[in-house]
Amino acid sequence: MGNETVLVVEDDPDGRCSVRDALEDAGYRVVTAADGREGMEALRKGGLDAVLSDVRLPDADGVSLAAQFREMCPDVPILLMTAYGTVESAVQALKAGVYDYLLKPLDLDDVQRKVAHAIEARSLRREVTALRETLRSRFSASSMIVRSGAMRDVLRQIEALARTDATVLIQGESGTGKELVARALHADGRRAAGPFVAVNCGSFAESLLESDLFGHEKGAFTGAIKRHTGAFERADGGTLFLDEIGIAPKSVQMRLLRALEQREVIRVGGTDAVRVDVRLVSATNRNLDDLVAEGQFLADLMYRLRVVTIRVPPLRERPEDIQPLAEHFIAQACREHGRIIESVDPGFMDALRAHSWPGNVRELRNAVEASVILAAESALRAGDLKIGAPRPAASGAPDLSGRTLAELEKQALIQALERHRGARLPAASDLGVSTRTIQRKIKEYQLPF
Repeated sequence: MGNETVLVVEDDPDGRCSVRDALEDAGYRVVTAADGREGMEALRKGGLDAVLSDVRLPDADGVSLAAQFREMCPDVPILLMTAYGTVESAVQALKAGVYDYLLKPLDLDDVQRKVAHAIEARSLRREVTALRETLRSRFSASSMIVRSGAMRDVLRQIEALARTDATVLIQGESGTGKELVARALHADGRRAAGPFVAVNCGSFAESLLESDLFGHEKGAFTGAIKRHTGAFERADGGTLFLDEIGIAPKSVQMRLLRALEQREVIRVGGTDAVRVDVRLVSATNRNLDDLVAEGQFLADLMYRLRVVTIRVPPLRERPEDIQPLAEHFIAQACREHGRIIESVDPGFMDALRAHSWPGNVRELRNAVEASVILAAESALRAGDLKIGAPRPAASGAPDLSGRTLAELEKQALIQALERHRGARLPAASDLGVSTRTIQRKIKEYQLPF
């Protein structure tokens, strides 16, 4: 308790004193008022953390006074004391924004407890508001690091679309920052106070993706031991971001189309429709028109998803962004890994600008982070940068015939890890993936690294 101040508005002197004493015993600073006029004057002075008011005052009705209090200080919780508690009066008090009710004769322990709850709830609301503002500022378009004209165009699109509920398709290669664009659309929009739920359609088997998106009922399938709330329901009032939408199975596409058209979902194994209010933002690195032509994607769903399209250009098309992004990633890596980089050699930045960055911003971040970690000195030099083509085969082009994609992926992973003696960061940089992906693949292929 931090010496919070409570206003007590009570016309009965004995009642006013007993409530004041009880609250002061609990550690609060107490301001008292004998009627509504004095209560309003105290409220105007500010600095209050809660208000405790009688319903019947000589110059005011307590419920009406509470409504005025709320209008002046919407953040301050109000509790009403009454000897005439009825359902009707309780409903009126709730409509006026009253936090809680206390019945006379008062239980002073109950007074202390309810005032404490009211102030704690206010504190939690403030923390949530501060957290939301922190997240909003972190993911706002204004926080994105851009210098190129191409990315400034993207920012202008975000600004124009953020305040709408338009369904947006974000098009771009892997690693270009499509999720950051989606988060900026959410953070800068009218749904910013609501949840942002991201689902990668490529991270689930078909049945699990349906369950994650739409939820499931208990017993819907083996292992469904309880009801699961899907992403659509979790994102209610906010934004649902579907990454890699181009590889969603047809069964999921059909359910998505219905959810968009009807604004409701039916959980797997269920029959009841659940209304949802979400803004849908999706992303893909594939051409949906081609997928429709090949029969892999529903045309109706494509048209629903791409009411507006934002194209995020690859890093090779916006070389002006490489240096400011690299400087940001250097500072970030220093903070995260406790390193000190005092200077960056021009050759380091030249090497960054000369690389084609097939893995885009993700590859750049991984390469810079690896350089900071592995740098022998407090200055970054071109030699600290571990980027370039994989080792060539001993003689001619490699023979890929008869080999599966998984086998090729496994070989590339082994070569990258051997090249860097098992170090995850430089291997991730070579392959243009995250260190988390490297770790997952090592486990998947049971590699001895």
